[in-house]
Amino acid sequence: MKIHFLNIANNQKNLSMKVLPVFFLLQINILVSAQNIDTCESRFFRGSATLTTKGLSTFPNLTLGKPAALFDFSIGGEQFRVDPTLRFGLDGKPWTFIFWMRYQAVNTEKFGLRFGAHPAYSFKTIDVTENGNQKKILRTQQFLAAEIAPVFYVTENISIGPYYIYSRGVDKDAVRNSNFITLMANFSSINLSDNTFLQLMVQTYFLKMDVNDGFYVNSTLSLNRQNFPFSISTTVNQAIKSTLPGNDFLWNFNLTYSFDLPI
Repeated sequence: MKIHFLNIANNQKNLSMKVLPVFFLLQINILVSAQNIDTCESRFFRGSATLTTKGLSTFPNLTLGKPAALFDFSIGGEQFRVDPTLRFGLDGKPWTFIFWMRYQAVNTEKFGLRFGAHPAYSFKTIDVTENGNQKKILRTQQFLAAEIAPVFYVTENISIGPYYIYSRGVDKDAVRNSNFITLMANFSSINLSDNTFLQLMVQTYFLKMDVNDGFYVNSTLSLNRQNFPFSISTTVNQAIKSTLPGNDFLWNFNLTYSFDLPI
């Protein structure tokens, strides 16, 4: 059965899919223009590709809930960078596209402060009837968001900090206002041997989406090897108290390939 694309913000088929590549190129142009101000700044192209048993999202309405492929990239320098994230179901259908633009305002041994903003696109297949014929429509919803991320470096391998995101749904039938507040701790290198180590991220967060809200705990544990591009990880998300729709307990398993290239 043929799949059609529908952007419910303007009801024009395929519009969002045409806009996305243009917006990505615009991000790169902004990044290059900003970094030309300081030609001494080192630049990089980092990324990862992940296969996951269940597509999880901190925002319940964006959780896929089935196996997925995630592609995360980071292009830029120490101050300005763009961080596009492209997520697909294993059937090839898009799940979410996020186009972060980030600015590292402060980065010292003991403290860091980052600001960011993005448009995001969420996709969902729905059944509709048109002229008596049933079709599958890939519905697109657009969101705009901003973040602030201070971090305190306790030691070389331990950091803690609050994190805040505000997201605004562009479409009238989307969640219009989302507030995400978290306190997280990162343990970047828990040595198991000379070449093998664990990374652990633990956070407790409050999420309010329009009139519904909830408190959650979330953790990600990954197993890594020095100078080896593959890693395995698992994420657990547990609701403490919530009126948000969705499962109170979510868990997945991930296989990730990472790369880091100077440019």
